Amino acid sequence: MTLYVKNMVCDRCVMIVRQQLEHLHFDVKDITLGKVEVSPEPDAHQLQDIAASFHILGFELIDKEKDQLVEQIKNKVIELVHYSDLNEINESLMHLIADRLDKDYAYLSRLFSDVEGITIEKYIIQQKIEKVKELLEYGELNLNEISYKMGYSSSAHLSAQFKSLTGMTPSKYKNAGSNRRNPLDKVK
Repeated sequence: MTLYVKNMVCDRCVMIVRQQLEHLHFDVKDITLGKVEVSPEPDAHQLQDIAASFHILGFELIDKEKDQLVEQIKNKVIELVHYSDLNEINESLMHLIADRLDKDYAYLSRLFSDVEGITIEKYIIQQKIEKVKELLEYGELNLNEISYKMGYSSSAHLSAQFKSLTGMTPSKYKNAGSNRRNPLDKVK
């Protein structure tokens, strides 16, 4: 049985969900961001136990098909933005996501906007800015290198987008020295 899990957005989350399911005596056949294949198939009581234990850990089981699809979109965005070199991707992220989910982009776009109240494009930009914040805090790359890594056409374009979302320039953010990053599952 496939379970869809909200807020499962990083490798550590995957590890925690796997451990919790194994603790509840389920065999984890496959696990990716937001999605777990388990056996044996849990009955209604076991699903309640899983949901309760996940809730304590900050996760949530998703049962509505549309909500599952929106969560899959979010997880694909996070996977691409935070775990890929965006300068190596030669097509738009929105269409790449539609291809990976084997769904029509227009449908995904409408669904995402209806459920989340923002467009997929805006969500991608917000995730990219969170990744930029992380890279700025690490201090290993300069702004030109960050803009290249994140697939921006120029550091000026990155700076303009960064300022419009955060209210400050990347250099001001870096010099402020305080961590203002948002958890990936809280970006909206």
